[in-house]
Amino acid sequence: MFQKSLLILAIAAAASAPALAQSTPGKKEAVARILKVQQPGIENMARALVQDSVVPLMDAAGGALQQRVAADKREALGKEMQAEARKYVDDTSTMVRDRAVKLAPTTVGPLLEEKFSEEELKQLATLLESPVLAKFNALGNDIQRTMVEKLVAETRPQVEPKLRALEDSFAKKLGVPPPNAAAAPAKPAAPKK
Repeated sequence: MFQKSLLILAIAAAASAPALAQSTPGKKEAVARILKVQQPGIENMARALVQDSVVPLMDAAGGALQQRVAADKREALGKEMQAEARKYVDDTSTMVRDRAVKLAPTTVGPLLEEKFSEEELKQLATLLESPVLAKFNALGNDIQRTMVEKLVAETRPQVEPKLRALEDSFAKKLGVPPPNAAAAPAKPAAPKK
């Protein structure tokens, strides 16, 4: 009986220990530092979420605009719709951004506290606050642009024929002229016999 009670106490202590160890003042402080540094990323994620929600709507509207609106009215209506979509994104992004920043401590915070020790969180906060890391991150767009330019230049000869073949295949299946058919020079007529 004594051993069984001791075993039950040990299991209960083990089960509650992680919950107790997960949240300490040191962890909370380190998480707050991490979230402060990560706030621009959280804000960008929120804006991208709102922008992404408009893309399918704008794509569908563009198709409908071409099919259902007279040619002389398309441009004006298209600009009006784009302005309305931009206003939606601007207005909604602010609300979603503010909510994301407010939710981060109660969603991301516990996850960080659960997965990292206090020492790891302190190290992570120090790393993220590093001016060297900030300088490196500021180069992100330049690094990506440079890599993409070089990658596109080196793979274009192999990729373009495959892309043209895919376009031609889709066009054939849809019963429309291939997109590159207009750009292709006309074949000379065969000599008559």
